[in-house]
Amino acid sequence: MEKRASKHNTDSSLLDIAKEIQGCEKCPLFLGRLHAVPGEGSSESGIVFIGEGPGREEDKRGKPFVGAAGKLLDEMLAEIGLKRDSVFITNIVKCRPPENRDPEPDEVRICTENYLWRQLEIINPKILITLGRHAMHRFIPADKKISVVHGKLFRLKSPTSGKMFNVLPQYHPAAALYNGGMRGILMKDFKKIPRILKTLSS
Repeated sequence: MEKRASKHNTDSSLLDIAKEIQGCEKCPLFLGRLHAVPGEGSSESGIVFIGEGPGREEDKRGKPFVGAAGKLLDEMLAEIGLKRDSVFITNIVKCRPPENRDPEPDEVRICTENYLWRQLEIINPKILITLGRHAMHRFIPADKKISVVHGKLFRLKSPTSGKMFNVLPQYHPAAALYNGGMRGILMKDFKKIPRILKTLSS
């Protein structure tokens, strides 16, 4: 009974944040959006995937990773026995940057301080999986190269609570859409996820 109440409170808190995001006007990105993309999925999985920001399809539908890269993400999740709705998927920024440009530092700061860290504190995942170098550098020092650290586990202290998080940087699924050779690297990193979770749970 307590577990169900706890899950209800968690889901309710995430829904409250999602409503805030959908009405957010804290940075200029809201001016060009069709839909904000708060994120979606299970609050109980212990796994959170974090991309950089919504693209064209995500902006149209208000859901994360629903384009070609999202389809590949779904395929890789299936390879390790997971479904999309069994993990939580979100982005660093919740609105699409114009023409898919990189988010500006202030846009990233505003979105992470107001929303992302709150989501992570509520979910309290066992592992954060960053997808792509831009998402990675919100959690891992900027002097680290994704080509060197992908698939390696890092520990990060939350700036808001001091809580420790496990961070696993990986390439963005879009990388495999432009370079077929990247798919094998991505899949190799994905297959580490169940092993790492087992280790963290032991």
